[in-house]
Order: sequence, then structure tokens, then C-alpha cells
Amino acid sequence: MEYMILIYADEKLYSGMNEQQLGELMQSYNDYTQELIAAGVLRGGSELAPVHTATTVRVRDGKIACTDGPFAETKEQLGGYYLIDCANLDEAIQWAAKCPSAGVGSMEVRPQIKNG
Repeated sequence: MEYMILIYADEKLYSGMNEQQLGELMQSYNDYTQELIAAGVLRGGSELAPVHTATTVRVRDGKIACTDGPFAETKEQLGGYYLIDCANLDEAIQWAAKCPSAGVGSMEVRPQIKNG
């Protein structure tokens, strides 16, 4: 079963890091990604650009309305994701708990809907 790990954290936390701290964080993400690959569960993933680059799109009465920025103001922003293939939700949760940002943010785990 495929699960998506959505990585939420406060972007301000990362912007306040010095070069060494950012380097260590990036290395921890590289290590985590390599662990997912070695276990054979990684299907995809990516870091996302900062939330200020987002565009929110709504369609109302057939008209497209775009707004710069995220849909809602929150303390944590979606910063990236991993798509993993696990036997069950418990395994996906264990992988999410190993994510480097799990200690400072939150990991949302969602199963894929199988069509057909």
C-alpha cells in the first residue's frame, strides 16, 4: 500500500539556522532518504519551495481566482513529502517518525486510494 508522508514545520525555524545547522539537517535528510531507498519503500518525494511562493487557486461560479500565498495561515507549513510503499499503516508511521523534521514539526501520513 502506498502512503504519503507530508512534512509540516515552521519555515522560520529553518530560516533561523546557520550554515552548519542547515548542512547537518540536509545530511540527516540525505541519510533518511538513503534508508528509505535501502529498505525498498521509497517511491518518490521532494522538498517544496517556501510557502510565500505558493499560489492558491479557487473556482467560484466558473471563475478562477488566484491568491498569492498559502490557503490559510498556520504555524506549520507543508515543506515536502515522501511517497512510500509499506505493508500497512503501522510501518508507514514508523517511517514518518524517523523523518528528520518529526521532532520539530508534524508528519501527516495518508494512504493512497486504490481505484478499481
